[in-house]
Amino acid sequence: MQASRKNRQAPAPRHAGPARQVRIIGGQWKRTPLAVLDAEGLRPTPDRVRETVFNWLSHLFDGNWTTVRCLDLFAGTGALGFEAASRGAAGVLMVEDNAAAVRQLDATRDKLKATQVDIRRGDALVTAQTLLRHDMRFELIFLDPPYHRDWMVKILPVCRQLLADGGMVYAEAETPLNTEMEGESTPNWLDGWTVVRADKAGMVFYHLLQRKSMPENQA
Repeated sequence: MQASRKNRQAPAPRHAGPARQVRIIGGQWKRTPLAVLDAEGLRPTPDRVRETVFNWLSHLFDGNWTTVRCLDLFAGTGALGFEAASRGAAGVLMVEDNAAAVRQLDATRDKLKATQVDIRRGDALVTAQTLLRHDMRFELIFLDPPYHRDWMVKILPVCRQLLADGGMVYAEAETPLNTEMEGESTPNWLDGWTVVRADKAGMVFYHLLQRKSMPENQA
């Protein structure tokens, strides 16, 4: 019995392990790691999903990123925005509300000398509305908001007006947006959109959206 007590060990303290990271998949900063902060709602797009999405985008943009202006409204780690900048995007505006995440984004931009990247701290919807008032337009908008807060319903109408002609929205969600494939009717807030590409990885549903043409008096 004594030996048994001697060999019995207290539970080891939980080890934090190495910092979580994602990496840039392609372009001039390929394989560069990006730190992932332990913050509520921060959920970086997995490497393999970004690889698929940027293959889609490169095909749709004919490989020409130099004319693409990007808006990343829930920047988080910056994985999507820095990926676009790495591939030669003309400009990337990242918006993030978490102060610690913004400091990390600033540090990453400085490390990479990513002069085409602009970082702003603020609420995504408020910032998008401000950009619209200043008549800003983007060829590509990234939407990877926190789940279960109805962000898509609130922010897609503004994004529709922020898109340049032929522009795309990349959207991640906890449920598929192309619900007609599931035998359900498309929600009203998606009426003005076409799902160009869509796929699923684990519990992540990801999509490329393009706005449908509408008469000017309805746009």
